[in-house]
Amino acid sequence: MTSRPSGGTTPRPPWQTPEYRAIAVVFVLHGAVAGTLATRIPWIQDRLGLSPAVLGFALLCPSIGAFTAMPTASRLAHRIGERRATRLLIALWCGAIALPALAPAPVFLFAAMLLFGATAGMSDVVMNAHAVSVERHLRRSVMSGLHGLWCVGSLVAGGIGILAAHARVDARLHLGLVAAVLLAAGAAAGRGLLHVRPAPEAPAPRRFALPTKAVLGIGLVGFCATFAEGASADWTAVYLTEVGDAGPGLAAASYTIFMSCMAGTRLAGDRLVRRLGPDRVVRCGGVVAVLGGVLVVASRAPWPAIAGFALLGVGVATVVPLVFAAAGDLGATPGEGVAGVATITYLSGLTAPAVTGWTAGALSYPAAFGLITCVVAVMTVTAGALRPRGGGTSAPASEPAEGALR
Repeated sequence: MTSRPSGGTTPRPPWQTPEYRAIAVVFVLHGAVAGTLATRIPWIQDRLGLSPAVLGFALLCPSIGAFTAMPTASRLAHRIGERRATRLLIALWCGAIALPALAPAPVFLFAAMLLFGATAGMSDVVMNAHAVSVERHLRRSVMSGLHGLWCVGSLVAGGIGILAAHARVDARLHLGLVAAVLLAAGAAAGRGLLHVRPAPEAPAPRRFALPTKAVLGIGLVGFCATFAEGASADWTAVYLTEVGDAGPGLAAASYTIFMSCMAGTRLAGDRLVRRLGPDRVVRCGGVVAVLGGVLVVASRAPWPAIAGFALLGVGVATVVPLVFAAAGDLGATPGEGVAGVATITYLSGLTAPAVTGWTAGALSYPAAFGLITCVVAVMTVTAGALRPRGGGTSAPASEPAEGALR
């Protein structure tokens, strides 16, 4: 059995434990893969001569692949174990980054992007489920910080990708080298992941884990947060250009500011959760996000709009990590709970950019972000769904809620 802090001693900070460091590296790697590919899409489009419509379908394929494959992830984790499933799927995800650049024709690109999305979604589910197990083991909130590290990995890898693109490095070479480095780092980190044995009385996850009724309320909170996050990330630069009359450089910088605010808030989020509890953190964040949305809608100049997007990022930053943690505690297994709520959040992320664009086209950009502000208000009102139910990580517990850790 893994040693646990005794009642009379102060637990070590999470970063001093090998199991936390291992899962932290996994989150960084997952973010790095996402951030790297995003920078080389123009190279792939130019090499294959893709029209905007064909490229749009190619960029939709990862979401389709993830949405289809994610509900099966908890079953795989149950069959081979969380630790092995996390190691396997993060390796597949890191390796899959090289495939889109190797595609010789659009049809092969579609297949590569579908596979890329499937490995992304399944690895997302199992690593978040494993993070729930680590939270139970450490008996303290760590999920927000892990998602903050995901943002850091994405931003750093994206910066490297921008430099590679600027230097006109062939994307096949760039993505191949990144895949090799990340695979090696993932293999090293995987050895430190926690061993988790399901409790003998725990039922096997369903083959296709759709959300249960217990998860739906939590999923609604996650849906609203992901909707605001996805719409803001995809449309902030366009909004600054069309409404704020910002130049290309400032418009592009607005995305980096938004993501940096999210990353910083997530890295600090676990301390807030330990003091206030997840429901209060989400409710306070919702108020901040609503204020940010109002500022965006009212702004007709670049800097007030950027400030509004920054507040939106701060307000929704901790929600998805806390939604995953709460769902992992409610499911029959952590993986099944996470898979159920992840299906909802991915659906939100898939629809948010399109709904925002349709609303902006039919009405206006401020009207579209008025809708997003209303969605965030719903998130604020429903935050009580994240209130700990006895075994949650924000409440004291003498033992992990499920399984034996060794």
